Parts: sequence; C-alpha cells; structure tokens
Amino acid sequence: MKQVHIQYHKTKISEFIIGSFEGKLCLLDFRYRKMRTTVDKRINKGLNTEFIEQSDEIIEKTKIQLAEYLKGDRQEFDIPLLLVGSEFQKSVWQALMNVPYGTTSTYLQLAKNIHNEKAVRAVAGANGANAISIIIPCHRIIGSDGELVGYGGGLPVKKRLLNLEQNTTDGISGMLTLDL
Repeated sequence: MKQVHIQYHKTKISEFIIGSFEGKLCLLDFRYRKMRTTVDKRINKGLNTEFIEQSDEIIEKTKIQLAEYLKGDRQEFDIPLLLVGSEFQKSVWQALMNVPYGTTSTYLQLAKNIHNEKAVRAVAGANGANAISIIIPCHRIIGSDGELVGYGGGLPVKKRLLNLEQNTTDGISGMLTLDL
C-alpha cells in the first residue's frame, strides 16, 4: 500500500500534523482538532494510502515555511499541494487561496466567488474540511456580521493568525479589528 509520510510538529500556536504524498503536501492540520479522524480517513481513502511517521523534503520545507510565516517573515508559500476531496471542496479551497494575506472574507463571498451563492452552508462545510490549514487560509473566513466563527485550531488560534497577518501588513484594508 502507498504511504503518506507524516510528522507531528509543535509550534508556538499549536501542534500540527504535516503529511506529504509523492512530493506534494496533502496535510497541514491541527493535530488535536475535532475532525482529525474524518480528515485523515478522507486522505487515506482518496489516495488509497496509509500514514507512516517519516520525514521527507516536503515535510521539512513545510516546517521551515510555517516557521517563517509564524514569525511574520512569509506571506506566501511555494510548496506543491495535493488537495484530496470532492470537486466542490477543491473549488472552495482554490477560492480560499485567493483571499489575500492580511484580509478577511465571508462564507457568502466565497460562495459568490465560486459562482454558487446559494451554497453558503456547503462552502462553510468545505472550509471546515480543509486539511491544509494556514497555506489554504481558512482562518481568513469570518461571519457575515464580522464575528469570528468556527476554526479547526480553535478561535484563539484563529484570532492570533489574523492579528499576525494584520500586524505584518500594518492593517491592509479589509482586515477587521477582532475582540474576543
């Protein structure tokens, strides 16, 4: 059986599970999120693989770029990605990657961006199923009322990521001041 290489990686904001398959990143997710089993099963089933703890070049490159991001030194990632999910989920994840660093968007706007305005709930579900956090920036999605809403890493982590990006860009327009 084919294998997804995985490593657990602690950072100042959370512990991640990082996974690669055939030279592409397929997993950068919060180790202890509620949907951990669901996400892992989707990846293993979708790729017909199993997880094995082993590092590789993609995992090490991801660790470096993640550290640079968390220090405020990186705004874009250049790691090859492998998105594992339905075509609808992939369309949402692609749209997420178009939300600029230091800004936020809403589920409604994402639904409009994929030309499916009535699919707000489905967009929210796809956002929550994202297995490549930070790089596919689901943390940049907030409620239509400006409130912070669900995040796999927890709302305190979401707030920290948004504040990091806001501080790095000196408050690019579109970013909201968030009080939790």
